[in-house]
Amino acid sequence: MLDLMKLARQMQGISQHLSQEAVAAQERVAQARRLLAIAATRQAELVALATTWGDRAPFTAAQPTEPLTARTAVSTAPVAHTVIATDGSQISPSHHEIAYCYLINVGRVVLHYGQGRFPLLDSLPEVVYRAEDLYLSRQWGISTEEWMGHRRTVAEAVVMAELGEAVHDSLMATDLMADDRMTGELPPEPRPAPVPVLALVDGSLIYWFLEALPAEARDRILPPILEAWERLRQRGIPLVGYLSASRSSEAMNFLRWAACPFPQPDCQTHCGSGDGNQSDRAPCGRFLPLRDATFWATELAVGDRSPFWRSTASILDLYNDHRVYFCYLNVGPEVARVEVPQWVMENDALCAGALRMVLTQVQKGYGYPVALAEAHNQAVVRGGDRSRFFALLEQEMIRAGLKNVGTSYKEARKRGSIA
Repeated sequence: MLDLMKLARQMQGISQHLSQEAVAAQERVAQARRLLAIAATRQAELVALATTWGDRAPFTAAQPTEPLTARTAVSTAPVAHTVIATDGSQISPSHHEIAYCYLINVGRVVLHYGQGRFPLLDSLPEVVYRAEDLYLSRQWGISTEEWMGHRRTVAEAVVMAELGEAVHDSLMATDLMADDRMTGELPPEPRPAPVPVLALVDGSLIYWFLEALPAEARDRILPPILEAWERLRQRGIPLVGYLSASRSSEAMNFLRWAACPFPQPDCQTHCGSGDGNQSDRAPCGRFLPLRDATFWATELAVGDRSPFWRSTASILDLYNDHRVYFCYLNVGPEVARVEVPQWVMENDALCAGALRMVLTQVQKGYGYPVALAEAHNQAVVRGGDRSRFFALLEQEMIRAGLKNVGTSYKEARKRGSIA
């Protein structure tokens, strides 16, 4: 039980710290704004320096692909458009339950706007119980709980691709019906413009956790995800990752090249190759820690986006044509980080249309994309769902003739206190 009286005595210290941090953050933003003005005049030179010396830096700095002074207004989406989204949840395995297994539940959402079509809101559960699946990751030193999260990421991407294909085929069938009407005896009706479709993901498209995995384990996670993205690409459906309250500093780290006082920005030679905290005390890190979203919140008007940036995370070397680019979009309540694969970035019309639908989603969701919120609601496994899952499992085990079915004494004791 939490002792609120003891906790209350610590609150005053926290509030004072946050007040001091707010003042310091304003000064860091002012320094970053001055560095941005310098970097804007030397952008091509700094990009070349980052390309040459980036592997010697102890930080990851994105590279701008548009002028740093660019501020682009994003309009709302057309009346007729479709948004698809997936999200996942799980029931983790426990040796104290009646059986050692886990469940992955992927929420599916398809929202059609301005088309008079019914939405799709449901979920796809999958139970993993075979020993070869439960203990597969142990050979790489990865726990079953961690591997379950990785499998959930793959499931979300695969289900997204399946939804995209189904929606695309459905819209194509509608277009064929329109063609039949045009060739019939009835007076032809105006042919509607193609309905744009957006595939929206909650979170980053950069799977940082893959860097720490052995190559054999990584090859079971990343290829299926990229394969799913390619299926969306083949059907012209842009994929977007939406990050609320992003903590990234990739864009701000680019300004460190402008702040470097040395002719050759060799971090390992001049400032050492220590961890991030040591590098922040280098001459180029005096305006840190400063998050990208915090800075762009002072630069962007509502509905504007920042320049696009090319992420240089090392894991992206394995993404091929799906390397990730990102920008920051002021959606009103916050500045969100929006990520797209390279093939979306290279298609101006596709990219612009995707950003328009993202902004409209946030407006419809009163501060957060409605499709992502609904996908989460479809996926989340609540306490009652967990109890019913294990109740169904217990019934099936008894029906199969198994004896001594039940939770461990520890689990049973924790569920009912006598104190």
